[in-house]
Amino acid sequence: MENKKLLVFSDTHGDMAALRAVFRWAKDRLPPNDSINAAAFLGDGLSDLQYAAESENFFTDWKLVCGNNDYGISMPEALTFDLAEHQFFMCHGHHYNLYGGYNTLLNVASSSGADAVLFGHSHIPLKKTVNGITIINPGSVSRPRSRIGATFAVIECIPDKPLNVIFYGIGAQGKIQEVKI
Repeated sequence: MENKKLLVFSDTHGDMAALRAVFRWAKDRLPPNDSINAAAFLGDGLSDLQYAAESENFFTDWKLVCGNNDYGISMPEALTFDLAEHQFFMCHGHHYNLYGGYNTLLNVASSSGADAVLFGHSHIPLKKTVNGITIINPGSVSRPRSRIGATFAVIECIPDKPLNVIFYGIGAQGKIQEVKI
């Protein structure tokens, strides 16, 4: 089984400039280059994706869920998928009592067999491992609620190894660089 990379982002809230900057950056990392193999969008901005992806020629395997601000869009609120021998549970997060901790999210992920949870909603980047499950929030592409600013993540999925999560910040004029969380 080969290594794969997953672009993870959330909470774009109509910020087309930031979204297009992420897609411009990610486009150069599609196979056969740096190999972003799929993209997971965790809600709140679904209506922006198609236009921004087409305008930047960014086409990949999409994993999509609805957020609490994705009105009138028929899309699941949660999804489980496999990538490079890792199983992911993804959701926006608004139905999982996030402000009371991560227990509800961890229980659902564990019962689905996932070794990683992807969620948005809080707009705060996070990576931690609890009971063998890696919890990842990429932050927000457009409305950050942390001192780090606007962020997204790339997850390197290596079979039989822990997930490697790299966070990126979106700076002035769409400049993207790695950031420490």
